Amino acid sequence: MNNLLHIHSSANLHGSTSRQIGAQLVARLQHTHPGLQVVERDLAKDPLPHIDENFISVIYSDPNHPNLKLSNQLVDELIQADVIVIEAAMYNFGIPSTLKAWIDHVARAGRTFSYGEGGPKGLLTGKKLHLVLGRGGVYSAGPSQAFDFQEPYLKSVLGFLGLTDVEVIRIEGTSMGKTEEALEAARQKVATA
Repeated sequence: MNNLLHIHSSANLHGSTSRQIGAQLVARLQHTHPGLQVVERDLAKDPLPHIDENFISVIYSDPNHPNLKLSNQLVDELIQADVIVIEAAMYNFGIPSTLKAWIDHVARAGRTFSYGEGGPKGLLTGKKLHLVLGRGGVYSAGPSQAFDFQEPYLKSVLGFLGLTDVEVIRIEGTSMGKTEEALEAARQKVATA
């Protein structure tokens, strides 16, 4: 393992539990893999533009067009990574719009997935993905599970790209007075990463 891509997406820059646990996870991976090179991509501090007409007009005709320069850079970061850590807060049962914009830039036919006779095929195989998911409520089980459009979406769309070796660290119940126990459970998972 040589390269790690660390994606931050919580808009809460100073009190985010997903940022806190994500930083601990990256530190743990750096400790267990000396020399690991880390690329940081903070989507809250440096948001990406949403895809637009300029993007759409060239995406299928000219993959090296200047309108795709940023998208190509993001795809290159992802391709070069051996391990990816994505921190995602849950907003309105889903992911931050900044993370969705990143996904729109990196989900690229011919670069991160392909179409063939057998259907679509993810091209980002052989990589480890860590999802660090912060949630105010409890969505992994119980009556609110049906409202979880965060974890299933991330697993589905990133799995479509070939990222199927997934470790999930959930920090749940932080709006229900369970912050400390949620953080402790997450720290225990980090310790075994």
